[in-house]
Amino acid sequence: MLPEEDFKIIAEKMGREPNIVEQGCFLNLWSEHCSYRSSAPLLKTFTTTGEKVIIGPGDDAAIVSFGNGWVLAVGMESHNHPSYVDPYNGSATGVGGIVRDIISMGARPIALMDPLYFGPLNSPKNLYLFEHIIEGIAGYGNCIGVPVVRGEAFFDRSYSGNPLVNVVAIGLARESDIVTACAQKAGNILVLMGAATGRDGLGGASFASRDLSEDSEAEDRPSIQIGDPFTEKLLIEATLESITKGYVKACRDLGAAGLAGASSEMASKGNLGMRIIADNVVLRETGMKPYEILIAESQERMLFEVEPENVDDILNIAKKYDLNASMIGELTEDLKYTVEFEGEVVANIPIKLLTEGAPTFERSSYAPDSRTMREKPDIPDLKSAILDVLSSHNIASKRWIYRQYDHDVQVRTVRKPGDDAAILRIDENEGIALSCGCNPRHTLLDPYQGGKGTVIENAMNLAVKGAKGLCIVDCLNFGNPEKADIYWQFKQAILGLGDAARELGIPVVGGNVSLYNESAEFKTAIAPTPSIGLIGHIEDVNMAPHGIFTQSGDTIFLIGTTSEELGGSEYYNTIGQDMEGNAPKVPENAADIINALNKLARSGKVTASHDISLGGLAIAICEMCERVAADIDLSNVADDMRADELLFSESYARAIIVTSEPEAVQNILTNIPFKVIGTVGGEELNICGNGFELKIGIEEINEARESLMNLMME
Repeated sequence: MLPEEDFKIIAEKMGREPNIVEQGCFLNLWSEHCSYRSSAPLLKTFTTTGEKVIIGPGDDAAIVSFGNGWVLAVGMESHNHPSYVDPYNGSATGVGGIVRDIISMGARPIALMDPLYFGPLNSPKNLYLFEHIIEGIAGYGNCIGVPVVRGEAFFDRSYSGNPLVNVVAIGLARESDIVTACAQKAGNILVLMGAATGRDGLGGASFASRDLSEDSEAEDRPSIQIGDPFTEKLLIEATLESITKGYVKACRDLGAAGLAGASSEMASKGNLGMRIIADNVVLRETGMKPYEILIAESQERMLFEVEPENVDDILNIAKKYDLNASMIGELTEDLKYTVEFEGEVVANIPIKLLTEGAPTFERSSYAPDSRTMREKPDIPDLKSAILDVLSSHNIASKRWIYRQYDHDVQVRTVRKPGDDAAILRIDENEGIALSCGCNPRHTLLDPYQGGKGTVIENAMNLAVKGAKGLCIVDCLNFGNPEKADIYWQFKQAILGLGDAARELGIPVVGGNVSLYNESAEFKTAIAPTPSIGLIGHIEDVNMAPHGIFTQSGDTIFLIGTTSEELGGSEYYNTIGQDMEGNAPKVPENAADIINALNKLARSGKVTASHDISLGGLAIAICEMCERVAADIDLSNVADDMRADELLFSESYARAIIVTSEPEAVQNILTNIPFKVIGTVGGEELNICGNGFELKIGIEEINEARESLMNLMME
């Protein structure tokens, strides 16, 4: 049912009470998921334009220039609530939905990333969700032939009862082939192509805008879409063929709010009206009512605007690919959204009221009490602490996950999952680098700095491979915005993210907001999770340094400044104090460090490079000891710093650079803080500092890093 206040506004604007079909349209299109009611004023603070931006926020996907006539289509979405209720289908249709956003722009999808957030795996329910969400992503992505090239899997107790499934998709097209969702001309015909429409996904948009209850799996099952990747693959080819042949004037994926959302938004963007004949929609279930036909979020469907003389051509393409297709309406000059069913008008709504009339507002907010540390913990046995952090599921190798994905399909993948960034070849040796994710614990302790750090961390992942950021897409996952402390987290994280993006000169070109991520079962909100996808340009994919030690005798540099910032760290998490202490703050010279690292990686002077992030310096060094170890001396890194702070601090804008030409590297690092900390070589990692010395064998390191694999193979 419509909220009472919304009902009153709609009735006043329409001059009458909306009927049940009209209420269904408003309930979904005015939901938080579709209309960004609590977030629109904050999202306007992002810088969304730039030299490379062709189409920014507001369409199915953003379009960014790559060069030589090529463009990238980029989008990011969430499928959080559905993935809790039905993990396999929820995650699978999350992939399907974002892929259709890409193809609706006329681009062929070439890569996926999947930032995922789960409760601890010592819970049978969380383990079940984890297994089946990964299975759903793999099952769908592999079948449609789009590689999953990077991701994140973060585990925290706040996600018990409300896992997050975020997906980034990247597509490639010639600029001349791009279409948009903006309707072009009254009198043009609307053709619906793809799967038949059923009752699955009813009210999905409104479902995504409320808290999950303990009984969600039973009561919300009708809100979950069921995917068919084989139909999606056919729809990809049929859509791209229709666009390439010039038959499509506008295109929109049927996602949130189903046919009602896609058709009304398409018409409204072109300042036109829409007449829908619901009887013409191909159905797979009998007795469906107009409300169900309009709102159902059945998968694998696409809406085309077609000139009357090209309708038969579109229908023939659908027949060629064995897809359903029918003429379901037309564009009109009258700015009304009209729906006919069995000869009667069942909805007649002012179209701008439906698509743009939802009130938006900033909610009240306040900062919660700070989480200061009462006293610092005793320093543990450092070798044991390092192995404990290495074996935590947040740090351990995610090989069990990404070995289920086909990351080589389409033969563009140059750097596979497991490195700081994925790298894809686009045009000869030019390519793109991809990174995604965030640190929710940092953001919980300091939302503004956590938002900034999200951008800096992903930009560092690109910089150590020699890539410069082109654009950002985001998925802002938070709890109930009606709670003032949650809205404060949301606002501060957005401001931090936007400021960091501006400092680096990277526009935020699109994304998604997912609110009400709270579990009634566990009576808690998720940790604030401003997950992003960052896409960068790399001049020569063959020049990107590897992320592990390879050449004995090479010199190891530590770039950046290490501070006493253990708050929210993985080390504190392993000893039960993760929600206390000083969270990292982005240093003022972060942009200079990123630019210097980018220059270094492209210089040909670097044999290996690795960003320092989750787990800190000790963990980054261990991760580089996959084949060859090193001798490390940290005595000159920071005066009077405790050993655990030195080893595990997660200070931003730091990296390890390895070179056989140390003088050349130092010449590039003008005005950039660095220390020479060691030499590559041996089969045992030796680390010493002020008052400590430890040794860890490569086999011990690799064994600790296999903890997640070992758990899943039991």
